[in-house]
Amino acid sequence: MNTTERGSFSGKLGYILTVAGSAVGLGNIWRFPYLAAKYGGGIFLLVYIILAVTFGYTLVLAETALGRKTGKSAIAAFGDLNKKSKGMGFINAIIPIFIVPYYCVIGGWVLKYFSVYMTGGAMKAAEDTYFTGYVSNVSEPIVWTVVFIAASLLFVFLGVKGIEKASKFAMPILAVLSLIIAIYSVTRPGSLEGLKFYLIPNFNNFSFMTIVAALGQMFYSLSIAMGILFAYGSYMNKKIDMESSIKQIEIFDIGIAFIAGLMIIPAVFSFSGGDPAALNAGPGLMFVTLPKVFASMKLGGVIGGTFFVLVFFAALTSAISLMEASIAFFMDGFKLSRKASCAIMACITLVIAVPCSLGFGLWDGVTLLGMGILDFFDFMTNSILMPIAALLTCIFIAKVVGVKTIVEEVKCSGEFKREKLFTITITYLAPAFLLIILVSSILSAMGFIKM
Repeated sequence: MNTTERGSFSGKLGYILTVAGSAVGLGNIWRFPYLAAKYGGGIFLLVYIILAVTFGYTLVLAETALGRKTGKSAIAAFGDLNKKSKGMGFINAIIPIFIVPYYCVIGGWVLKYFSVYMTGGAMKAAEDTYFTGYVSNVSEPIVWTVVFIAASLLFVFLGVKGIEKASKFAMPILAVLSLIIAIYSVTRPGSLEGLKFYLIPNFNNFSFMTIVAALGQMFYSLSIAMGILFAYGSYMNKKIDMESSIKQIEIFDIGIAFIAGLMIIPAVFSFSGGDPAALNAGPGLMFVTLPKVFASMKLGGVIGGTFFVLVFFAALTSAISLMEASIAFFMDGFKLSRKASCAIMACITLVIAVPCSLGFGLWDGVTLLGMGILDFFDFMTNSILMPIAALLTCIFIAKVVGVKTIVEEVKCSGEFKREKLFTITITYLAPAFLLIILVSSILSAMGFIKM
């Protein structure tokens, strides 16, 4: 299947906004502030930025270039360049298939909260037991999950143009709403201490796990090793300046993550009376703590509704990207039509998503490797499969097809100012960092270290 048959982006802006929509999702708005709070605030932010502009940039560029050069998704790109390496893309291709279901469960939570705020339920959402009561309900979370799945599949079924249109609409709104809420947050009484914690690096808070957590967040946030970048690279016009485009995606991703921290961390300090323990709520930072923050504000219902609109847009665009990568797997790997591939993905998503949703209620006692159902899928994809997939990509480029192959693909559409950085990172630094992630994740699961 060639690029023309697969569809293509209308131009550089469409490509940038679509990939930014993939990169900017729950990983930025929910996960990034939680990890920043847990692993030292300012020092975590500094480490993340350094890794994103070096290690993250390298992997994003590598996957995009492989996709554009071959005009194929991850499952076919490796074999197209080297027949003996055909199986190396398999992990990249199946990762999003297992991420989509539990991602849609969380997307369903977001939709539920959005609906609550739209119907004037801001005070109800702020109650201590509201979130746990909702997720432990047998049917309601499943209903909202199905609605979110349907919304995502609708855009995927429309093809690349549908995804591009959704991203062009959602991304500017996401940026504007993020900035508005961040400004409100940092100007609240008592937010100054939270602002200092978040912006000023404290090297006393630095540890090995700061690096590991930042690396893991970078994978999740930049959509690395999910097959997404291969798929969108295959739709990328040869005339689009690849390095320039990825640089802008990189800036957008870091910017939204940074602003998300400004939205949440100072606000939690302000409305918890400066209690740092309030930052350790994990999912509660968004689904439990922030509704209480909104309930304490003037026009809190409007602000809360605006916030969950922002999160919904972010979650939807990321889910669209994950589903598109999954659809590309069935289209390229099994030569199926888009319609048939969408139908198969819909069935797989429902089969896995329902148990993930029930894992907080009816099946809360069911564990896999000592983890809840949703946590198990999150661990296996983000902490095991993704580092393995990225490591195989590095080996493939450095040892099989050669770094020159990627360099030539980048230069065919523009300059490659960070060529030396790319070469050193893909050959030496990236494999080392990936092994750190993989080993630390396994040791953590075995109880030898704490994440």
